[in-house]
Amino acid sequence: MPKDQTIIISTGTILRTILLLLGVVFLYYVRDVVAILLIAVVIASAIEPGIKWFCKRGLPRVIAVLAIYLATIALLGFLFYLVIPPTINQLQDFVSGFPLYLESTLLQLKETFTFLPFDAFSPSISTLASRLDVLVSEKLLEFFSLGSFLFDGPMAIVFAVIIAFYLSVQEDGVGDFLRIVTPYRHESYLIDLWGRSQYKIGRWFQGQILLGVLVGVLVYLGLTLLGVKYALVLGVVSATFEIIPYFGPIMAAIPGIAISVVQSPVLGLWVVFLYVMVQQLENHLIYPVVVRKTVGVPPLLVIVSLLIGAKIGGFFGVVLAVPLAVVLVEFLNDVAEKKKTFQVD
Repeated sequence: MPKDQTIIISTGTILRTILLLLGVVFLYYVRDVVAILLIAVVIASAIEPGIKWFCKRGLPRVIAVLAIYLATIALLGFLFYLVIPPTINQLQDFVSGFPLYLESTLLQLKETFTFLPFDAFSPSISTLASRLDVLVSEKLLEFFSLGSFLFDGPMAIVFAVIIAFYLSVQEDGVGDFLRIVTPYRHESYLIDLWGRSQYKIGRWFQGQILLGVLVGVLVYLGLTLLGVKYALVLGVVSATFEIIPYFGPIMAAIPGIAISVVQSPVLGLWVVFLYVMVQQLENHLIYPVVVRKTVGVPPLLVIVSLLIGAKIGGFFGVVLAVPLAVVLVEFLNDVAEKKKTFQVD
């Protein structure tokens, strides 16, 4: 006969469970603030290699941080002065004219490839195109609305940058921050984990910025020389979509090809050739030189983490997706190593 088993739950266990639940509820209500703090930590980690580079050449840490921030502000000022206004104007024209471009492209494809059933999905494409203008306007209004201005809009980025500045000025600012928010028994491991992840996050961030800028400039120059409309917007789209491995360049090429085909079918072929050439340059020259320094960030991990981040956290989710995924992979690697050690013992 099996003996009756008694499960005893101590008062301490109950209290810890209650505190844990209260902590989860608290984090849920301040999740926007937590996201800003995490973005600040990511920014501080991303510029850390540049800070170390300046410090090795004799600059004080404060001056190094200020130099990086001033250079970034100057670059952003240049973009806002010369690039952003024409980009916004072109984007407005592009959004308002996109339904016409899409329908014209579909009509030309229908006349060329008569054996394909374009009539089956033509109404759906027309409806989608007509909704694009309204959808973009709604999203822009939502982004700049008063309710989302502080924590979902530009001010959130400002807060994150300011916090990142204070974290960067300190010699081990991120480490000190982690010591404050981490239980003592996990403190040393978490700081070591973040130190390893920080290197990979910084390299990945730098590589993606350089890759996006180079590809965006190449696409912009090529489309400008070919006389394609909205070359600046299409260059920005190509630079932005570089964050998505494999599929990003293909997705970025679709609007450029559609616009050029409407202008001229021959021009459309030249634009297809341009995107293919840029892709070949990226795969065989730019990517090996620029992104080979990004250690341990598999493309599949980037795609999955971006999808999950966008679904869960929207804009903040996309920003934090890859850094958090890198930390998770490092943690899982540590777990796997411990399992191997345990099996050997």
